Amino acid sequence: MAVLIDRETRVLVQGITGREGSFHTRGCLAYGTRIVAGVTPGREGREVEGVPVYHTVERALDHHPADASLVMVPAPFAADAVLEAAAAGIPLIVCITEGIPVLDMVEVVSFLRGRATRLVGPNCPGIIAPGRCKIGIMPGEIHRPGGVGVISRSGTLTYEAVRQISAAGLGQSTCVGIGGDPVVGTGFVELLELFARDPETRAVVLIGEIGGRAEEEAAAFLAAGFPKPVVAYVAGRAAPPGRRMGHAGAVIAGRGGTAQGKVRALAAAGAVVVENPAAIGRTVAEVLAGDGDRDGAQEV
Repeated sequence: MAVLIDRETRVLVQGITGREGSFHTRGCLAYGTRIVAGVTPGREGREVEGVPVYHTVERALDHHPADASLVMVPAPFAADAVLEAAAAGIPLIVCITEGIPVLDMVEVVSFLRGRATRLVGPNCPGIIAPGRCKIGIMPGEIHRPGGVGVISRSGTLTYEAVRQISAAGLGQSTCVGIGGDPVVGTGFVELLELFARDPETRAVVLIGEIGGRAEEEAAAFLAAGFPKPVVAYVAGRAAPPGRRMGHAGAVIAGRGGTAQGKVRALAAAGAVVVENPAAIGRTVAEVLAGDGDRDGAQEV
């Protein structure tokens, strides 16, 4: 199994005719993702790599049932694209777009509350179930099927962790980039709940960073009895207070959101916290060695 997506997931791409949308559509198709339709207002009747394009999400769904939407729409229009997909009842929305105004995202999250739609992102690399489905912009070739789940606020650190895990002879069940903005759709806790129930996932890598309380909330969830080992890394230990570091949400405000506080909380909750990102893969292998999972990579 995988978390959120699998081989059968049917994907719609919003913004498919744009430069980024068309480029990453090709990458997802090449990986084997079932992209069934695209949406760009005013471009209905065109095709991108054989994928038909429609004016609206509703018109696309009239012809092609979809389980997920990949939003590759410019920031001024991205929130409306997410709202459109949610209003149409798409169960999973993955928003890659960076730079969406915070107030726009507050409106989106409020709209989604109580609905049967999950948003991943924005400002994230997306989701990949190695060997099965890729909904995002991550390099598929560094991933391999296996038993390590990955949840991260950082795209580039996700890729580094995945590369190390694969090089260690392990693989990944599902990798999810939750995004680095102050307001995101899905956080650590929701994904930890899914990984806890996933029989394929033997361990979880959690990559956090300064700013907000997401890591402390994850630590509280782990402390309540998470059934699988967790290896964690928190970026931004040298960051000065009040200065944004890379992501819009990566800023220490007041006394909260520091890397040191997050590290203490995760360690107290039982996570194995590494000080250097270069040690993530080696640490995961050591943690799983006792389970005989060194050969955890699977043919899928």
